[in-house]
Amino acid sequence: NLKNTSKLCTQAAVHKTPASTEFSDLKRIKRDLISVILLSKERGLLHSAKWASELAFALEPLPKDDLPPSPPFTEEDAQDLDALTLAKSYFDLKEYDRAAYFLKGCCSQKAYFLYMYSRYLSGEKKKDDETVDSLGPLEKGQVRNEALRELRVELSKKHIAGELDGFTLYLYGVVLRKLDLLKEAVEVFVEAIRALPLHWGAWLELSNLVTNIEMLKSLPLPDCWIKDFFMAHMYTELQMIKEALQKYQNLMEGGFSKSTYITSQIAVAYHNIRDIDQALALFNELRDQDPYRIDNMDTFSNLLYVKSMKPELSFLAHNLVEIDKYRVETCCVIGNYYSLRSQHEKAALYFQRALKLNPRCLGAWTLMGHEYMEMKNTSAAIQAYRHAIEVNKRDYRAWYGLGQTYEILKMPFYCLYYYRKAHQLRPNDSRMLVALGESYEKLSQQVEAKKCYWRAYSVGDVEKMALLKLAKLHEQLNESDDAAQCYMLYIQDIFSCGEQLEHMEVSTALRYLGQYYFKNKLYDEASLCAQRCCDYNDAREEGKALLRQISQVRDQTETPSADLFAPLSNNNTPVRRGSPLNLISFTP
Repeated sequence: NLKNTSKLCTQAAVHKTPASTEFSDLKRIKRDLISVILLSKERGLLHSAKWASELAFALEPLPKDDLPPSPPFTEEDAQDLDALTLAKSYFDLKEYDRAAYFLKGCCSQKAYFLYMYSRYLSGEKKKDDETVDSLGPLEKGQVRNEALRELRVELSKKHIAGELDGFTLYLYGVVLRKLDLLKEAVEVFVEAIRALPLHWGAWLELSNLVTNIEMLKSLPLPDCWIKDFFMAHMYTELQMIKEALQKYQNLMEGGFSKSTYITSQIAVAYHNIRDIDQALALFNELRDQDPYRIDNMDTFSNLLYVKSMKPELSFLAHNLVEIDKYRVETCCVIGNYYSLRSQHEKAALYFQRALKLNPRCLGAWTLMGHEYMEMKNTSAAIQAYRHAIEVNKRDYRAWYGLGQTYEILKMPFYCLYYYRKAHQLRPNDSRMLVALGESYEKLSQQVEAKKCYWRAYSVGDVEKMALLKLAKLHEQLNESDDAAQCYMLYIQDIFSCGEQLEHMEVSTALRYLGQYYFKNKLYDEASLCAQRCCDYNDAREEGKALLRQISQVRDQTETPSADLFAPLSNNNTPVRRGSPLNLISFTP
């Protein structure tokens, strides 16, 4: 009867199905969820119980006769019942040492798990109390959970003897991860998942240790319906957003259309690919369905911050304070609100408060790094970003933030290292590529810089700066044809976005093109660029001077020219009819 609990869930969950699981038997899935909710609650695994409860709520209620049977109750469970009931009441009140004391010597699997888990949480609580006393420059490993080594020794003996059930294997994996024994932790988490596939906590811990898609594919995971949720989560974490969205769409069509968890995950996925409008719409829908929800609201506030939506961000902050002012997400939202109002000291204060509540809060470390950057406190920013990377090495924002910090410190080799890391995590993000290009340029590696700028333009330049930087680089290297080509593409790009004449660097491009066409005796194009220069204060005088030069030369010679910018005079949208690279043929 050692693994009765695990067997119950394993039999319920593992059904050999194709990789794309069909959610045809929703009644069975609902029974699985109800079973694991009860088992998780008994062991104090509240987040796993909450996740399963949210999914169960999205499915239709079961008739009484279809409800799952109670978990098996052994003779050992009966003997430990009084001690377990007492200890669980202490555990619920966060009196972990007291709970562990009364569970010592108990024999049942449930009591043994709670005994070890109480000791682990007691150590974590003491560690966190020490950590928050000084949220300053802590070296990694300076504050450690003192119980970890003892727990590892005891759990290791039981593991070798094959005496750990799915829940205790999960705890063993957590202990190994905390001791930075990551390879062993992955193996144990996979074992825990195979023993108890329905425990979401084990899947989630494993997801933090998967570094790339090859590693993900190599894991021997059981084929059960929960694997689809894990794969969707992993695709989001690995920035494979298209695949993640497809998975979540399949899950919604499979019967989870009412799931707030899936809606929130899709919103986070859109946030990750900077589809801000789509993400905002989903978060607003989520708040309509679940108005007292605090989970993921820090991500929602990031979107409102990016769109500079002060009234909406203020309303969200006030609303969350009314619900629970001491939640990590609430502190992050208030921090974002003050940051948007340029009150960076206050913002940093709230991010510090978030970290006192949860020192492993990834978003708070990253956002605090940004605030220190705004306050020009580079050493504190570096420390915050490093903490963020310790929490999650896949956080591209922290790597990118470190690159920016070392850029301010004029340390280009460091910049290059951190921007490369950010680029590896976000290969199709133009901001990482432009930053990489700038670093290469500072290190006089012009060929690499050109590649980065062109790649940034090819993947869809968010900030519309890649072509401009590429054009200026060509200009510095006296590659006038290539520079003209880039400036022309840049102007077309700006005008096609509807930004039109507001963009400050358009005048630079027009000025260069005017001179380029003039040198190549293409006076119609040069004249048009010069006229356009007159629309800008900083280029007006040069435009007028060029027009005077053209009128003087035109009296002496006239060269036929390609009608490159003809539509520009009609509707403000230039359309390239020929490449400036080909115009060299007109040069005498």
